[in-house]
Amino acid sequence: MRLSDRRSGEIRTGIGWLLGLLCLLLSAAALAGTAQVGRDVLLLGAATADQTPQRPCPPDVLAQHQDILSIPAPAGGWSGAPQAVDVFGVLTGEVRISHGDRQICGNMHDARTRDSRFRAGVGMVVVPPPGEREPIVVSWASPLKSRWIPTVRLGAPSPVQQNDTARLLVRAACIAVAIALALSALMGFASARDRTFLYYVAICAVFVLWQAVLGGLSGYPEPWLPVHGRATWWLVALTTVALALLLPILWRLNGGARLWPGSRNGQRAVLWGLVLVGACVPWMGVTGLLWMAAGLELVFVLGCAVCLGVGVWALLKGDGYALSGLLALAPWWVLIIADAMQAHWLISYRIEALQLAATWLLMMAAYALNLRLGRLRQQRDEMRQLADTDALTGLPNRRHGLHLLTRHLARANAEQQALAIGFLDIDLFKDINDRFGHDVGDQVLVAVARGLRGAVRVQDDVIRMGGEEFLVLLPGASHGAALARLENVRLQMAGVAAPLGIAGLAVTVSIGLAVLRPGRDDLAGLLRRADHAMYGAKRAGRNQVCDGEQPLRPDDPLIA
Repeated sequence: MRLSDRRSGEIRTGIGWLLGLLCLLLSAAALAGTAQVGRDVLLLGAATADQTPQRPCPPDVLAQHQDILSIPAPAGGWSGAPQAVDVFGVLTGEVRISHGDRQICGNMHDARTRDSRFRAGVGMVVVPPPGEREPIVVSWASPLKSRWIPTVRLGAPSPVQQNDTARLLVRAACIAVAIALALSALMGFASARDRTFLYYVAICAVFVLWQAVLGGLSGYPEPWLPVHGRATWWLVALTTVALALLLPILWRLNGGARLWPGSRNGQRAVLWGLVLVGACVPWMGVTGLLWMAAGLELVFVLGCAVCLGVGVWALLKGDGYALSGLLALAPWWVLIIADAMQAHWLISYRIEALQLAATWLLMMAAYALNLRLGRLRQQRDEMRQLADTDALTGLPNRRHGLHLLTRHLARANAEQQALAIGFLDIDLFKDINDRFGHDVGDQVLVAVARGLRGAVRVQDDVIRMGGEEFLVLLPGASHGAALARLENVRLQMAGVAAPLGIAGLAVTVSIGLAVLRPGRDDLAGLLRRADHAMYGAKRAGRNQVCDGEQPLRPDDPLIA
């Protein structure tokens, strides 16, 4: 099958898939939901009798709440204005908010249990009567790590809800960026066929799951991960796997693999060791999870310290690529230092800070991956150039030249265009080699190639067929125009020897012309007629252009 036919088939298949997908989307859009269309409005949905879910906490949940915060009324009692309470940063378990006889219990991993006005946290709006002094009580289970304390925001409903919405947007945006980077890597794999891109897709998938559990989006709008009451196990297990991927990435980005190529086995040991430890999490008790969380934190800090030292060392040794690794490491060190100083902003925005740092890491890894893709493409282009180019003259070689001629031939037949070729041979080239040496012969070949390039509009239209033979492609040229252009080429070739400054050296060429005869010539036939015409030019005295319309007689001598 010809290349153009295969590409046409691929294009037709792609168009077919796109049309099918479009029809599917249009059908889904037509069937989805109910609507009433008026003159100036589209009304969706219908009236409902469902009440806003208000779920009280069952006794077994309340029994697990060791931490209680009582928010007292201000001096003089509550003002009577609505008060919004939003609790966020509680990674596992349920949160209870109560005021008087009203109480709700919400789980971050099941949005159906929470007030729909709060999506990044568990919230409630209460309206205490003016002057009332009943406190607002918040309770939750003790966090796995002592510094991972929740944050409670109290205030007017509008600013509190806006802050909650902003947090949700940041969390969702980080996950969306990770998904977009994964899709981009898939497209990179489709073009480069490099398995590194698939590894990156797997890394993005793990970080998407980790962020979903960390930020509670695993339960929004409904639970799509079976977290349920095992949020602690999910969080620790995914943190272990994420750390197993994060440390080798930082090591590579900071130049560790380039400085110590033999460290690949060590990277694999760290990765699979942490993955195996993470696989054991479902069988751990609370005490084991506590030790596990502390150990992961220590491993993370030590890993970041090692990667920082490696990155600085690689940068000092002139490895410019290590700069991307240091940039990827920077937000993690900000978090490590802020956590050690118990910074309030980190306590308040810990989830968002972790997701932003992870997203930045994925972006830096994607940047390094794009650099790798660029290097692969450059190497591929260089290899293709070497495979398709004559080393001495820099012209397309015979293999690539025949491929180019095949494309011109297919286009000429499909679009009913003219096509002519000129088969050129340097006269008495063997005598030049014998008299002046092969070094001068090579100089003549280079000079002829340079002259031919200057005589055509596209440099790829000049091909070295081998030895002292060249092929000139003249797409779109009629018989008369091709004959005139090849005659001009012949005259220019007579002057290529002068710049070489070699006494007694004269260079002339014999050229055979063949013009495509639609429906009668294939590739081999067109080349054969041009080759016969070139020998006809030699037989007629050399240094001339011969038309290939007259066939060569079997008894004609072949002249060098």
